[in-house]
Amino acid sequence: MLIQALCDYYDELAKDGKVVPEGYSEQAVHYLIALTQEGKIDSIIDYRTKTPYEAAGGKTKERFDPRIITLPQRTEKPGIDSNIIEHRPLYIFGLNLEKDKEKKMDFFSPTDKTEKAKKSHEAFVQKNLEFTQGIDSPIVNAYRNFIIGWIPENETENPFLVSLGKEYKSSYFAFCLAEDHDVLLHEDMLIRKRAAELSGSGEEDGDNSRQCAVTGERLPIARIHGKIKGVAGGLSSGTVLIGYKTSAGCSYCNEQSYNSNISELVMKKYTFALNKLLGDRRHKTIIDDVTVLYWATGGEKNERCSDLFDSFFNDDGSDETDNKMDKAQTKQMLKDTFELAKSGELTKDRLSALAEIDDSIDFYIVGLKPNASRLAVKFIYRRRFADILFSIAKHQADMTIIGRDKRVPLWKLKKELISPKSSNQNVDSSLLGAVFKSIIYDSPYPVYLLSTLVTRAKTDRAINAVRAGAIKACINRKSRAANEKEELQVALDINNTNQAYLCGRLFAVLERIQKQALGDVNRSIKDAYFASAASKPSLVFPKLLSLSQNHQKKLDEGRNVYYNKLIEEIIDKLEGQFPDTLSLADQGKFMIGYYHQDKDFYTKKNKEDKQ
Repeated sequence: MLIQALCDYYDELAKDGKVVPEGYSEQAVHYLIALTQEGKIDSIIDYRTKTPYEAAGGKTKERFDPRIITLPQRTEKPGIDSNIIEHRPLYIFGLNLEKDKEKKMDFFSPTDKTEKAKKSHEAFVQKNLEFTQGIDSPIVNAYRNFIIGWIPENETENPFLVSLGKEYKSSYFAFCLAEDHDVLLHEDMLIRKRAAELSGSGEEDGDNSRQCAVTGERLPIARIHGKIKGVAGGLSSGTVLIGYKTSAGCSYCNEQSYNSNISELVMKKYTFALNKLLGDRRHKTIIDDVTVLYWATGGEKNERCSDLFDSFFNDDGSDETDNKMDKAQTKQMLKDTFELAKSGELTKDRLSALAEIDDSIDFYIVGLKPNASRLAVKFIYRRRFADILFSIAKHQADMTIIGRDKRVPLWKLKKELISPKSSNQNVDSSLLGAVFKSIIYDSPYPVYLLSTLVTRAKTDRAINAVRAGAIKACINRKSRAANEKEELQVALDINNTNQAYLCGRLFAVLERIQKQALGDVNRSIKDAYFASAASKPSLVFPKLLSLSQNHQKKLDEGRNVYYNKLIEEIIDKLEGQFPDTLSLADQGKFMIGYYHQDKDFYTKKNKEDKQ
């Protein structure tokens, strides 16, 4: 399904004229090398685009993004292999950027243990001199003079390279004329003509024509698949989606990717489409170590759907967004959708009207993760876009709880699954993938999510709005799936008689009494007993009630009466008995009861605390 969907996306790009010509590939470029006619570097020009965005505090900052240009097909062979019109600094300049530990400074060197810089530059010189032979144009002549005249060992202190500093290693380059920066080497007509002649000189291997597994047509099969770049954690040189590295994966005497029966045509389509999506911020997000891609079918609708998906899923409702859509319009639409979802009045028809989308649009979501030399597909989902938005809106409504009116992006939920003291800030990718699927399909969240949230709350002795909202959502969705009544409300529910919920409320009352009587103490009852009270109430609460009697003696009469009445009300509903042990779901209810009661104190303190 994935390769077919990517081929369909490629066909849509082709209709819109967004596909590069045969024999060419797209390449990100950061700087232009401006050459004189003699082949000397006149300057190195910042070629990146500046994109303004709103940062924290409402400040406007600029992000520097490389420009995407079209160059003759880039090499994907392992080892040293130069390109026509090279873009990599090691090949162009033949210099390594190294660090002097004693002087604590960077320096350029033409030598290293493997002589990779020297060999790379020699390959660049040979290939590009052969390629440009016989071509006569100002920019090509300048380029050829540069190749002949550049001697790496004489350029270790070149001021233009020194000025780049650490960006030298991670940047890519193109060439232009010093007297006219608009004259670009890769756009020269003679260069393009020569590149086209070379790309068409090869013949397909007719012996390997078979039925393509995707199209069903008899076509030449791809032996090696193109590399995919831009996946978080992947190799900088790219990683293949389909590849056969060991003989154990081969059959019927086939070698390498001949085993996959994917044609050259399909291979070129899906690799181009995948690299295109990975290079576009509007179609990509990263969840821990998984790169998530999303796109719709339908031309112009594609960009709008991707922007909407990103806003629904990752935006928390603040103004700190980098959305390509009209910000005010999108913000209002999201707000209206969220309010309707919270009130239970949202329908798919109303959502489609609010978002101005077609119900029939298909939407794809794919999770990719590097796995040795190949990419692992962690998940792939295909649904109607309206159904996905509706599911996400219901997820956000389920996560709503008193104390937080904004949407909860996935990165905030992920943060609640990690200890603040841990050096490892990654979450099990299988858990995040399962949560992601639950959101997309409006299904119960994985039990492991509730288990992790409860464990973190007990260990950290802290439960904030995001964590409480997630626990509430886990419990309510499970009840909904079983056609049972949802027990947990957004705010305090004084009519809820669940024993675990009441125990959580009582714990919040006793903690409040201690704080009112003693102020801030080094070790509160929450620090000492929260985890055990959530697990074994009958073992802990008799002792807590005894301690509370001593605390109440230090309160004034008005507060004493108020808290005594509240304690009696809760204990009456408990029928004088505390549960021996609480299950995982009941521990979650305990925490929601605690959170609700604590928030209720906070909202009422201006009335009661003045007594």
